[in-house]
Amino acid sequence: MKALPGFTLIELLVTLAIMSILAAAAFPLSEMSARRAKERELREALWEIRHAIDAYKKAADDGRITMSAEQSGYPSNLSLLVAGVVSGKDADARKIYFLRRIPRDPFADDSALSAEMTWAKRSYASPPDAPVEGKDVFDVFSMSNRVGLNGIPYKEW
Repeated sequence: MKALPGFTLIELLVTLAIMSILAAAAFPLSEMSARRAKERELREALWEIRHAIDAYKKAADDGRITMSAEQSGYPSNLSLLVAGVVSGKDADARKIYFLRRIPRDPFADDSALSAEMTWAKRSYASPPDAPVEGKDVFDVFSMSNRVGLNGIPYKEW
């Protein structure tokens, strides 16, 4: 009798074992890649919000935003950056916008929260080593308790 071409059971088992070893090695790499992407998204979101806060402060310092003497010049909340403020120098009362939308914290666990609620906020009056919310938004940071791949907690980014 002539043997039929094909694989033996041993060859199939060896191939399956090699494939499972390769898959087991690739899984941590894919997790690391996903985490790096989330960290990049966090960096970009923090930069975008902080840049908008700084632009708001500059507009207030330049007199383009009307404010009272007791205000710090920082926005009272993040949604103000999206809603816009009426220009103090413009006779047409046009609004100045600083953000199109508030980005979400990619490490926020609760998907039911609004994008603004995913961020912890620091007031201008609060000390840097113990940030708390207040009358204005001087800075934002992640509320995540996780530590980044660089060894620094996301709260400190």
